[in-house]
Amino acid sequence: MIVNTTLFQLTDDAGGLFEAKKNLPLVIYFYPKDDTPGCIVEASEFSDYKEKFQQLGYQIVGISKDSIESHRKFKEKYNLTIKLLSDPNNIVCDQYDVMKIKNLYGKQVKGIQRSTFILDEQGNIIKEYRKVGAKGHAQQVLNDLKKTN
Repeated sequence: MIVNTTLFQLTDDAGGLFEAKKNLPLVIYFYPKDDTPGCIVEASEFSDYKEKFQQLGYQIVGISKDSIESHRKFKEKYNLTIKLLSDPNNIVCDQYDVMKIKNLYGKQVKGIQRSTFILDEQGNIIKEYRKVGAKGHAQQVLNDLKKTN
């Protein structure tokens, strides 16, 4: 599947502007919230495999609604090495259709559904993963990229 997407700009965890078009090819993973169990696992695994993704030519970014300061603290606390981008107004989350109704403690709330997208050198989505589990997901994405490279 190849889908054209809008290449975005968001603020990263260091307060800088991250431009997707300048960082292609790219692995983008959307996650619900900093410093929560599944998100810690997923961010840690993507950080652990960062160099292997880079050897294949890919950058990795995580996107959530959390603030820049929250991202900074999250990275520092868990020694994360990947860039985390802040999307507090759901602009990019909506573009990638990852905002979904979820059940949280018996209430329905709208939040980020854990999802990952691989963008090629032109910014086309060449693979997407929806409703993913956190543990082992980074390895799955890496394995899939190795098969295509």
